[in-house]
Amino acid sequence: MAKDSKIQAGQRFVVMGMGVSGRAAVQFLLQQGAKVAVSDAGDFADLADIDQAIVQQHELSFEGGGHTESFCSNCDAVFLSPGIPTDIAVVKHLHARGIPVLGELAIAAPYLTETIIAVTGTNGKTTVTALIGELLRHAGKEVFVGGNIGTPILDYLRHGKRVECLVLELSSFQLESAGNFRPHIGILLNVTPDHLDRHKNMVDYAAAKMKMFLRQGKDDIAIICESDPMSQQIKPLLNEQRKFCFGGLDSSCSAQGSGATFTITLDDQEQEFYSLEKTSLHTHTGLLNSEAAVLAVSLLGCEKQDIERGLKDFTLAAHRLQFVREQNGVCYYNDSKATNTGAVVTALASFRANVVLLAGGKDKGEDYTALKESVGEKVKELILLGEAADAIEAILGTVVSTKRAQSMIEAVQFAADLAEPGDTVLLAPACASFDMFDNYGQRGDVFMQAVMDLGETSAGKVDR
Repeated sequence: MAKDSKIQAGQRFVVMGMGVSGRAAVQFLLQQGAKVAVSDAGDFADLADIDQAIVQQHELSFEGGGHTESFCSNCDAVFLSPGIPTDIAVVKHLHARGIPVLGELAIAAPYLTETIIAVTGTNGKTTVTALIGELLRHAGKEVFVGGNIGTPILDYLRHGKRVECLVLELSSFQLESAGNFRPHIGILLNVTPDHLDRHKNMVDYAAAKMKMFLRQGKDDIAIICESDPMSQQIKPLLNEQRKFCFGGLDSSCSAQGSGATFTITLDDQEQEFYSLEKTSLHTHTGLLNSEAAVLAVSLLGCEKQDIERGLKDFTLAAHRLQFVREQNGVCYYNDSKATNTGAVVTALASFRANVVLLAGGKDKGEDYTALKESVGEKVKELILLGEAADAIEAILGTVVSTKRAQSMIEAVQFAADLAEPGDTVLLAPACASFDMFDNYGQRGDVFMQAVMDLGETSAGKVDR
């Protein structure tokens, strides 16, 4: 089976990994008439009820407890769920046998005729993806927003209703097995250390992000962050696609700004000014995200008045620099989604100083020295919890006073005791959540509930 071929009736597929993406793949492949078998790391009893029902309803061959070479190679092609590393022994065996190993993007690519805007990067993917969707809807376009968030792309294809534009958040895991997938507009927000427990080093991590641009041609567009060092190293490696940048101060940058305002300047258009005042995007992070999103939709011909309405109506998703409350003159912010050092640096850039920072969790191979400068400048007290507390303290304890907490509730109480009027308490963990919580959302919810339990709030929010 060629990587750019549609599924043929009777083709034999093994789906490795029966998570959300795997489930979508099974259903899509069956719809196309393929013969499907499923291999999963867990036993059948470990599958979600819906996945058990799919396997039983279609009488699919099932292998549980791990992926074996004999089971996975008995097919014409393999679907690899994004959560499964591409360098494990069984995948190497499949490649050696000449069996195509395809991710969801590779399978979807031959079926896609819509305008595709794809967003990747270490931080900000979800916000920029959702914001582009909002702006396009305000411009009157029919839009699907999904990929790494919400609905998998194969579920979109399976349900049949097609739209004008697809806006897809793409992770490095998805891009590793993207095949011939090609976005019309590809946006790289930033590349900072993350998932190094899987990618091993920054070169491999950046290479995975780079795959989004490999199939683009001269009529396609690449949007790159001018102020991100790793993104700038990738920029010279791009091919013949049109290139635009955001986040810089040089006049050659198509989107640039500071504070609450930015401008968009395209070759054949006059400069357009935008303000983020009285929007949920009025932060340092929000400025960069808005520049990338507005640049993308401007290149698609959206009008300024529609873009302005979309910016005004947009609401940030939970756990992303989310204001919780003010209590006794102290403002509390939940950035539980800041699961890597780059996200923490970006979050701290939104505050002037006097931050009580709550950090720690499950280590993902981060180099916490990347936080030294920002923490030294902005943080007055660092409260640590979780498995990574020792590793973080060993590096950051030289630049800031630290305190240990045994639970999120205790951490919030410590922060409330230490903070003074005018200070900010910020949850920005720089770590995964799985040592103490089911996911970053649960961690953020526990933090916010602990903050709300502190007592009555005073009126208003202090100036950051």
